[in-house]
Amino acid sequence: SQFVESGGDLVQPGGSLRLTCVASGFTLTGFGVGWYRQAPGKEREGVSCISGVTEIKRNADSVGNRFIISRDNAKNMVYLQMNDLKPEDTGVYYCALLRRGVYSGKNCLNAKYDGLDNWGEGTLVTVPL
Repeated sequence: SQFVESGGDLVQPGGSLRLTCVASGFTLTGFGVGWYRQAPGKEREGVSCISGVTEIKRNADSVGNRFIISRDNAKNMVYLQMNDLKPEDTGVYYCALLRRGVYSGKNCLNAKYDGLDNWGEGTLVTVPL
C-alpha cells in the first residue's frame, strides 16, 4: 500500500503546477499527510504538511506561501498547488502518511521522521533556469 503521485511536468519559472497524490490500498482519513521533494544530489526534504483532523497546514520556509496543500478524504487524495515556481523547486515530489508517533508540523516536515509511511514513487517537477 502506497501513495501514487502524479502531475509533475516541466514548467517555466513563475508558472504553476498542481500535483495529486492518491492513497492506494489504505485510508488517509485521520492521518497527517505530507509532500516531500528530493532534488538531484540532495537529501529529501519536507515541503508541506496537513494534519488529519483539524487540517492545519504548515509549509517549509523554502516554499513560504507559494505552495498550498489540501486534502479530500472522501476521494483519498491530497493535492499540492505550486505557484511562482523557481528553478530550486526542481525535484521528485513524494507523498507520505504520518502513521506512527505524534503529529506535529515539525515532525511531519522532517523527511527522516520514522513515523512516515506509505511513500510513493514520486513525480518529477522540472523548472529550468
